[in-house]
Amino acid sequence: MMTVLDRPHEIVLSESQIEEKVKELGFEITKDYFDKSPIIIGILKGSVIFLADLIRSVDLQLSIDFVAVSSYGSEMSSSGVVRIQYDMKTSIEGRDVLLVEDIVDTGLTLAYLMESFTTRHPRSLKVCTLLDKKEARKPEIELKLDYVGFEVPNRFLVGYGLDYDEKYRNLPFVAAISD
Repeated sequence: MMTVLDRPHEIVLSESQIEEKVKELGFEITKDYFDKSPIIIGILKGSVIFLADLIRSVDLQLSIDFVAVSSYGSEMSSSGVVRIQYDMKTSIEGRDVLLVEDIVDTGLTLAYLMESFTTRHPRSLKVCTLLDKKEARKPEIELKLDYVGFEVPNRFLVGYGLDYDEKYRNLPFVAAISD
C-alpha cells in the first residue's frame, strides 16, 4: 500500500512549527490592522490551508476572496509564464488588501499580481506568505513581503497546501521531495 507521501522526502517544517508560526502571524496582522476591516485574498490553490488557519488566528472583521494563477503546471520548476485562471469577485478599490500566498520563490507570480492589484486602487496592499524561498528569487524581481512565516531552502517542497502535480497538499507538514 502506498502512503500519502510515496516519494523519498525530508520534513522541513513540522505541523507544530507551522501551527505556532501561523498564530504569530495572525497576532501581527490583528495588531497592524486593529482599526481596519481588511479583505484577505488567497492565491489558489496552495494558500487554502494556510489561509484557513491564518484567518482563524486573526481577531478582526474581515472578508476573503480568491484569485487563481498558474506558473507550474505539472513541473517541479516555474515555467515563468503566469496565467490568471480565476479572478476575484470583490472590488478592492479603497480597501485594505492582504494578499496571502503559500510560497514565494522566483517572485514572478507575486510581482504580476501586485502590479495587477495596484491598478485596482486599493487603499493599502500587503503580502503575507508562509514560506519565502529567497534563493530562488529572480534577481530583477524586487518584492516587499510584509509578513513571512519561514525562509526555506531552494528545494521542491510539498505539504500544507503545496503540491507536486496536485498531490501532497493535504500533508500537515512541509517536506522536501526528491526525484
